[in-house]
Amino acid sequence: MRYFPDPDRNLDPGDINRVVEAAFADHGRGLVQMPPKVYITLPAGDFRTMPGFLPTLGIAGVKIVNVHPDNPKAGLPTVMALTIILDVATGRPTAILNATRLTDLRTGAAGAIAARYLAPKKECVLGVIGTGRQAEAQVLATALEVSLSGIRVWSRDSTHAAAFAARLAPLPAESVSLERACDCDILVTTTPSRTPFVKSEWIHPGTHINAIGADAPGKEELDPKILSRARVFVDDPAQAFHSGEINVPISTGLYQPGMIAGTLGEVVIGEKKRESAEEITVFDSTGLAIQDLAIASLAMRQATGTELPFP
Repeated sequence: MRYFPDPDRNLDPGDINRVVEAAFADHGRGLVQMPPKVYITLPAGDFRTMPGFLPTLGIAGVKIVNVHPDNPKAGLPTVMALTIILDVATGRPTAILNATRLTDLRTGAAGAIAARYLAPKKECVLGVIGTGRQAEAQVLATALEVSLSGIRVWSRDSTHAAAFAARLAPLPAESVSLERACDCDILVTTTPSRTPFVKSEWIHPGTHINAIGADAPGKEELDPKILSRARVFVDDPAQAFHSGEINVPISTGLYQPGMIAGTLGEVVIGEKKRESAEEITVFDSTGLAIQDLAIASLAMRQATGTELPFP
């Protein structure tokens, strides 16, 4: 068994986007095994287990990932993760990967792929809500798929937004008000909010929204009225019902499961698509185990690991 302590070191961002796109295509074709992630609630956060099997890459395994919002105060990442890879033929563990940074990258790639297929036009203004590691991953991955004429950044702390915009140079980024950030072609939300703060009246026709932050029960960032105006695509229906952007509106009766337009996998394989330049589209991202397996497969081909005895 091999341990990969820094498997993201030499990964090409474009390659990450492509393997994640292929995993979504396999999901759209029904070629994967992937039960919904399991949540364990802890006093200051939670951890999740995410098993899956991606036959086209011949890879199976499970990721264990935590979310502890107060960790940065202790100098720790909010999200940390390990992925364990199993031999498909025998079930023997063959690799352990530090998946903390890989989780950022594969989630960024998912948003980028959604933007590639659902953005209203080829050159777009990107609005970014939040300035953490996931916000950066979303911007950098999306910039590979869509031409960005401007990036409008908002954070509850304006100094964080200004610093984030500066780090994106030479991309054309600026710190703006929340309403101004929502005046865009592609909006990315990356906060852990449990209270909707993106107002429906700020979202104009044609906007595509990547709703990334809501990844656990009770979380939501968008005014539910936006969902009623939009065509909503999810990464996986069962996970979205339980813990995606639509989880609270469904539980309160403001949104119905039958209103979902489809999955991102169906979009990637051409079964579903944006139907007009004026419609609002939403990608509700919860994070899939097959994304983790896809990026793990890429990382293990390129990274050097350390041998660990097993069994």
